[in-house]
Amino acid sequence: MQIDIGISDHHRREIVDGLSRLLADTYTVYLKTHNFHWNVTGPMFQTLHLMFETQYTELAQAVDVIAERIRALGSPAPGTYSMFAALTSIQEPDGVPTAQEMIRQLVQDQETVARNARAMFKAVDLAGDEPTADLLTQRMQVHEKTAWMLRSLLEET
Repeated sequence: MQIDIGISDHHRREIVDGLSRLLADTYTVYLKTHNFHWNVTGPMFQTLHLMFETQYTELAQAVDVIAERIRALGSPAPGTYSMFAALTSIQEPDGVPTAQEMIRQLVQDQETVARNARAMFKAVDLAGDEPTADLLTQRMQVHEKTAWMLRSLLEET
């Protein structure tokens, strides 16, 4: 059945492309954060282990919301490692970094996702796609706050 929600096919495809990259970035940060949760060591173990669990749990919920928005716009959501690898701008870690390096990488990743979400607003605004604008705003708030919290762990007292 034809989709008639007031957004042209062209605009829907453009938005879906951006959301697919956002989904891939979010899923990659989820995997990376979960990996770091399992493998963190050192004097900040307990703090980081719990913090990373909170973060990957939020990211797991976010991937579902993003994928469902892609479906609502009439496209299949990417859902394989190979698709995510082709779409993501997040770098996987080499080996098991130190706790401090884990934090640095996750700050960069959270900021990358926020920037990539922000870059979608022009297309979303042109299409008048308020539900996607709301989703992007919510995601940026989470990623910016998470980056701030992680960054604060790196500050010298």
